[in-house]
Order: sequence, then C-alpha cells, then structure tokens
Amino acid sequence: MKIAVIGDGGWGTANALLLAGYGHDVTVWGAFPDYIEEQRRTRRNDRFLKGVTLPDALKLTADREEAVAGAEVVVLAPPSKYFASVVGSFKGLITPDRLVVSITKGLCEKTNRRMTDLGAEILGTGPLVALAGPTHAEEVARGVPTAIVAACTDPEKARRVQAIWSGPLFRVYTSDDPVGVEIGGAVKNVLALAVGCSDGMGFGDNTRAALITRGLVEMKRFVLAYGGRPETLSGLAGIGDLIVTCTSRHSRNHSVGERIGKGETVDAILGSMQMVAEGVWNSKVVHEIAARLGVDMPICELVYKVCYEGFAAKDAVAAMMNRELKSE
Repeated sequence: MKIAVIGDGGWGTANALLLAGYGHDVTVWGAFPDYIEEQRRTRRNDRFLKGVTLPDALKLTADREEAVAGAEVVVLAPPSKYFASVVGSFKGLITPDRLVVSITKGLCEKTNRRMTDLGAEILGTGPLVALAGPTHAEEVARGVPTAIVAACTDPEKARRVQAIWSGPLFRVYTSDDPVGVEIGGAVKNVLALAVGCSDGMGFGDNTRAALITRGLVEMKRFVLAYGGRPETLSGLAGIGDLIVTCTSRHSRNHSVGERIGKGETVDAILGSMQMVAEGVWNSKVVHEIAARLGVDMPICELVYKVCYEGFAAKDAVAAMMNRELKSE
C-alpha cells in the first residue's frame, strides 16, 4: 500500500519504519525542508529518533502534495499542540476515501478536543482511527515486541488498521471506544510528570505505585465524565500505556518530571529540549476540562499547579498527603 506519515517526530518515524518494513510504500512529511534534506542525506533522524537508520526505500518530503499523492492510508503524527494547524494545512489534499489514522497522544490545547474528533472535522473524512498503547518509539523502531489498540466508532476502519499494522513483533487489538483510548493517552502523560517528580525528589517504589494506582482512578473518572468507557482504561491504552510512561527510561514526560523534582524550573527544562513533553501542555487542558465537568483529579491538578502556577514540588507532596481521609 502507499502510506503517508504526516510528522517526522520519533513516533511518526517509528511507525513509518514499521510499515516500510512490511513492504509498504511509505512517505514521511516534515515541516522543515532543511531537516528533511539532512535526513535524506544522512539516512538518520537523530533529532527525534537517535541511532536508527532510515532505509533507502523510505521517502522523505517537505512538500504536502507530494506526501499524500496517491496515499491510501494517511497517518497523522504531529504533536498535539500543533495538530490542528498541521492537519489544517492538508485540508483538501486528504480526500474522504483515505483511511486516516491519528497516532498523536494528547488533547488540543486551544479547543480541549480529542485528536480524532478534531481531525475528522478539519478534513471532512468521516471517523478517524486512534492508535495508542504502550509503545515507545525507540523500541518500536528497533523491533521490540509490543501490543497496541486501534479504536474507531467505525469498526471496519479499526479492523483495517489492525490488519495493516499487525506483524510478528507488533500486535494490534481493536476497540470501538476512541474516547477512552485517546483520553488514556493524554492523561497518562500528566501522571508521568507526577511520577517523575516523585523519583526526582528521591522517593521510592511505594510512592510510584501509589501515584500510578490513584492516577488510574483519576483517568477513569475523567473518561466517564468525557463520555468514554472506564473499562477501556483497564487495557493497553490505559493501564498499559500508564505503566510504561511512568516507569521507562525512554519517557520524556517522566524525565521532565524528574528534573522538576530535582529543582529545575519548567521553563528551563522545556527550553533545553528539542523533543516535546506532551504532559506539560496537557496538564493545562486536563485542568480546564476537569473543572468544567466537575471531575476530582487531585494528582493532575497539582501537576498543573507545578507547571503553570509556580507551585513547589515539595508543597505538592504535602498537599497530596494532607487531603481529607476517605475510603478507596
């Protein structure tokens, strides 16, 4: 098949490598022509996926029309903060007959909407498929076995993605709950900041386990209020993605949280990074939605305060531990 991947970040590139490895004709689009030319010349994407060779068969372009021309499948992979503007720049080029898949984890900072919901409205293509789960780009690109979920309100589209993406080292399950899958993918990044902060402050396994467990409770409350199914979060796109993001050395959100816990400011940390940490952006979105829907999310709320209100990490710990006692 001819497949276009919109976004040359680590996760977009990892998916391109996976699909190209199956023999598909894959083209990756990137927003910066100079960096696309560098990748063509070096066959590397060390800015976003260090140490992985890009095969000669993998095409790279900064031209939008060239990227999607003749593509049967279009994969949307820009960071959530830029999702609307990037996808909007392809309006009219991606026709309704294409199978469109979002692999972006997060919520829109300006509209508070999910990526597949926003993308479908911008492109006018009908339901998009959300693909999410415990899948760090660094491991997928190197063929480390994993499993993921393809979710769509149109079951046939989810099954098509399952068939295209599944292989010997990449197992895909289907779901008809894109709300649960996408909310899980957004909120787990916020919780990973909290766990990273705990680790940076020198706390231990007990604290990490408590944050992950109570964080899952917050995710389920949020999904229920948003209109998804809490049981979806008992699967790969919920607890699976939450565990890997909160514990892996590859997790940017965990590493940002760890640096906060050690005393660095959020602005200084983000200014030193080329890659994005979705949890910082999404802590604000989750805060706004939770307030509107009346959802109690104490861990996520404290992450927001640390990221946007200058709240000290040590004070966040005290605030969390001194909350009113209650039953589980």
